[in-house]
Amino acid sequence: MIHAKIKEAIQIYSEELTQLRRQLHSEPEVSWEEFKTTQFVCEYLDKLGISYRKTEPTGVIAEIQGGKLGKTVALRGDMDALQVEELNKDLPYASKEEGKMHACGHDAHTAMLMIAAKALNEIKEELPGNVRLLFQPAEEVAEGAKALVKQGAMEGVDNVFGIHIWSQMPANKVACSPGPSFASADLFRVTFKGRGGHGAMPHACIDAAVVASSFVMNVQTVVSRTIDAQQPAVLTIGKMVVGTRFNIIAENAVIEGTVRCFHPETRDHIETQLQHYADQVAAIYGATAKVEYTRGTQAVINEEYSAKLVQKVAVESFGSDAIYNEKPTMGGEDFSEYLVQAPGSFALVGSGNPEKDTEWAHHHGKFNIDEDALATGAELYAQYAWAYLNE
Repeated sequence: MIHAKIKEAIQIYSEELTQLRRQLHSEPEVSWEEFKTTQFVCEYLDKLGISYRKTEPTGVIAEIQGGKLGKTVALRGDMDALQVEELNKDLPYASKEEGKMHACGHDAHTAMLMIAAKALNEIKEELPGNVRLLFQPAEEVAEGAKALVKQGAMEGVDNVFGIHIWSQMPANKVACSPGPSFASADLFRVTFKGRGGHGAMPHACIDAAVVASSFVMNVQTVVSRTIDAQQPAVLTIGKMVVGTRFNIIAENAVIEGTVRCFHPETRDHIETQLQHYADQVAAIYGATAKVEYTRGTQAVINEEYSAKLVQKVAVESFGSDAIYNEKPTMGGEDFSEYLVQAPGSFALVGSGNPEKDTEWAHHHGKFNIDEDALATGAELYAQYAWAYLNE
């Protein structure tokens, strides 16, 4: 199932892989600003002789044409950084951009996919099909995958595979189970309108602060009292803006939050209940409510065949002890947009190592990875493509 030349190539290029990742890490670009990163990838593909096209405004779709007829498998690596200040100032490859850093591992994903492309390109005449390479922008704002799909990324693709470096897992472990992996991630805004007035005369007002506070306290029962306890869901209020001055009764209050779950029925139910709770709470106090619900990423549901193929590849490449049972996360991932177009799976590759201080949470200013995991990810990309095309 695995190709010996791929394994050998990944090992030979492991130092280059680390250098690619470090260069990307030192020059982070946030969502929709990945112009230098896009050019960096294109120049690398030029050296390899791999055909590609840039997507708008950033991103790259490339393709390795196999020497034999067959299916097309897509491999996705995201490229964007975050607006997070790097706290690892002592690293020789620390971010050079103030207030920006690769705090989620996308620099690793890009580098791993670049080296996987190099290894696959060297055996392209043996490939019974094609490998499409998706260097995706703007994952952090959940827009990049949709943009690439609209620009033809999944046309003619039979299967799609992605990887995420995961600091909560031991380095070099691989997790990919059939079923839910990442939750859907939606946003909502609730605006309450009361009647403002003097802080000394509350009887003449409708206090939006009281209305909003009541909503915050009561809306959690949507999850705890209206959803089956065996259907995981999270409803988080992350922001509340109310009032303008200490002695003025607030007329307006705005609440923003997020909803995470795995099942469409649960998602629909929570959206309906948010409107119901907002209307009823507002009515109690004589206020009004407006609810805006925006559906973000869908849940990442690994197709059974693809997930089991990942497991088989991981066992043959790295040994049976490489498989790790990681529970589904309530985090969101726009890789789900590709799974709407074709079956596939999304794997986690562990990068946590206490001895190297790489167990910090994703999106934290001290986030870093055990770079030994880079070779694991690059080989998993390439070996999966080989295995799928030969199935």
